[in-house]
Amino acid sequence: MIEVLVVDDDTRVARVNAAYVEKVPGFHVAAEAHSALEALDAVERLPGLDLILLDHYLPDRTGLEVVQEMRRRGRQTDVIMVTAARDVSTVQAAMRQGALQYLVKPFAFAGLRAKLQAYAELRRTLDGGGEAEQAEVDRIFGALSAPSEPGLPKGHSPATAESVRQCLVTADGPLSAQEIAERTGVSRQTAQRYLKLLERTGRAVLTLKYGEAGRPEHRYAWATRT
Repeated sequence: MIEVLVVDDDTRVARVNAAYVEKVPGFHVAAEAHSALEALDAVERLPGLDLILLDHYLPDRTGLEVVQEMRRRGRQTDVIMVTAARDVSTVQAAMRQGALQYLVKPFAFAGLRAKLQAYAELRRTLDGGGEAEQAEVDRIFGALSAPSEPGLPKGHSPATAESVRQCLVTADGPLSAQEIAERTGVSRQTAQRYLKLLERTGRAVLTLKYGEAGRPEHRYAWATRT
């Protein structure tokens, strides 16, 4: 089993990402952490750790600072950045500091699964040992080039999609389009459009709430909650 540490400052997001990891055969979540300090403590406490899914925006230090401190301590645990940070300078710094992959939020299960399966394939290739001809070297470097999940449809904003996603992930129960609109600051029509997209792609589940009269209210919950 590939032992994974999931790091995200939002406990509910961490729980969702951990649930995603557990759905991929061959992977096991060894621990969750919600700050840089907790992440570094877990790395020291879990010597058999193979991989860290690391958010960049942590309350005490950045994810990249966590990677720097790990390397300073001689810890070579593999890292996949899983974060909403999309500026090129952060992506470039992550690459230079040895992050194997960079998964931008929002993403669906299929996006993370592709990264994890590519990582498992890389591990299998490297575990073979021995010397490598050019073809084998090319295969090693290409092992992490699995395609990401498809991008958002034309006319959809990644920032708005992430806001709607975060609302659903952190909610205590199903939310209506109006409630999403009030929490994110978008119009009800915009919220409804993004919620329908999440439902079509299997990331949100639609339920109906019946009142005393009139049409039932559509309410949405993040799919892993069901």
